[in-house]
Parts: sequence; C-alpha cells; structure tokens
Amino acid sequence: MALEPIKFEDGVAYERMMGVWSQLVGSKFLKWLSPQKGQSWIDVGCGNGAFTEQIVRHCSPRKVQGIDPSEAQIAFASNRKGARKAVFQMGDAMALPFAIDYFDAATMALVIFFVPDPALGVAEMKRVVRPGGSVAAYAWDVFGGGVPTAPITAALRASNITYPLPPSVNASRMEVLQSLWVDAGLQSVETSVITVERTFINFEELWSTNALSPTLKPVLAELPENTISQLQNAVRERFPADAEGQITYSSHANAIKGLV
Repeated sequence: MALEPIKFEDGVAYERMMGVWSQLVGSKFLKWLSPQKGQSWIDVGCGNGAFTEQIVRHCSPRKVQGIDPSEAQIAFASNRKGARKAVFQMGDAMALPFAIDYFDAATMALVIFFVPDPALGVAEMKRVVRPGGSVAAYAWDVFGGGVPTAPITAALRASNITYPLPPSVNASRMEVLQSLWVDAGLQSVETSVITVERTFINFEELWSTNALSPTLKPVLAELPENTISQLQNAVRERFPADAEGQITYSSHANAIKGLV
C-alpha cells in the first residue's frame, strides 16, 4: 500500500485529535520557558492555533504572529476566540516573511519533524529573533514511543503494517535537536522531556480520536474489518480500562531552547 504524505487540512478534526494534547504539553512547555511578559512572538507551524492561543493566554505578549502552510488550519486559527490577539498568515518555516531581529521569541510546537530541512527552519527562527531572544521547540518523541497515537501505531508495527512518518522524523530525537540548536550558533541551550497524560471516557473515544490522525486515517481506511478488529483488541489488551471504563495514558515530548 502506497503511503500518502502527511497533511493537516482539517482544523476541526485536528483540534479533537491533537488539540487537547497540544494544550497539555504546551502549558508545561511555556512554564519551562518562563518568558517575560510583553514580548513579541512568532509561532512557526502554528496549525490551528492551539499553542498560539496559549501564548496569548499565558504570556501577555505584545504581539503574536502565527505562520502555517495550510490554508484550512490558518482559517481555523483565525477564528479561535482565545487567539484574537494573534495575526495568522500562510507561510513557509524555511523562508519566514519577516526581517531580521523582528521578534523576541520564536517557537515550533510539534512541528520541527515536519519541516523538510529542520536546520534551515532553526536558522530562520534565529534570523528573525533579536540578539538575546529565545528560540525554542518541542516535538513528540517518535522513537521513544511518546506520540499520542502510540496505542495504535504500536499495534500497527506489531502487525507489520506500515504507516507514514514525518519527513524529518529524526529531528524528534533529543540528540538531533541539540545538534540543530548548537550548529545554528544558539547559546545557553537547554533541553527537557515533557510528559503529559490524557483520559478518554472509554475505548471508543480513544480509538475514534486517534483514528482522526492524518498519519493513521488513510492507513486505517484501507484495512479490512477483521484487521481493524484485531488491532482494536491489541490496543485493548495493552491499554485496559479502569473500573469506570476510562483509559488514561501518557505521551512525552522532547523540548529544547536557546538564546540568540
């Protein structure tokens, strides 16, 4: 089965599938950054604005700019009530449409492994941030089983069913992130592993939510019903429900920050 490139075009589906996880990990990430208030920010690969909204809510920014290549995601983000202070536009992480030293802080939230050339993406963040400003990112630990879709992807691997990975998946490794930041000439580089957990009311919610992933949706759509049933049974065995039928599991992201 040919694998389609991963595309994020449905802001509503993405909000249900990843928005909650993004809010959970984003909150801890911002606490770790401990930024000053009144700064200007750029959220590179802002998607549907879930993390941008957190910048607005928790960091009292002077201004916020969100950039993403998806028109549908930008449309969703622009209508997000909690992010009204932000300005959203389509753009390329490897060619940011801003002058040098334009921002105080640049972030990539769950994005760097989707950038075709991560080193160029980091260089662009550094370029648009003033001296002394912050360049930071976090990415799900793909190889360490930290992605929120791990319950299903683990079952797929056990059944030798392939599924698409981000084009620059190695950038999710902590050692690769460190090299990217150091090689870009960023200073005072620090890293952290951020762990969060989410509770689903039952197995059906867990499965249907994860199945919305643009990574998994086209793969699952091609599988016969008996294979789907086998995968679901494997997930149930690995992630049993509690006495109330709820299922809770954790995911974790590798985070990094440095100064220009």
